[in-house]
Amino acid sequence: MQAIITKYFGPTNFRGSRVVAKCEAGSIAVPYDDALNSEDNHKAAARALADKLGWKPNGTNRYAKFVSGGLPNGKGYAHVFVNE
Repeated sequence: MQAIITKYFGPTNFRGSRVVAKCEAGSIAVPYDDALNSEDNHKAAARALADKLGWKPNGTNRYAKFVSGGLPNGKGYAHVFVNE
């Protein structure tokens, strides 16, 4: 398993606001959901990437414990899945 890094990108003339989730295995852009707060938008993007990559514990449809934290530069979050 790899750490997932998420970063917010504001709207442009061509795209709305979005959160991009990246790891060595791939990436995904998720539209920013105004109904969620910033941290929850970042978690949703990380989960979307985990779903895309098929990262589910023991082949189940449940997530392992999901831990997130802000990056030292304040420009995003890091997310990891840990065993409970």
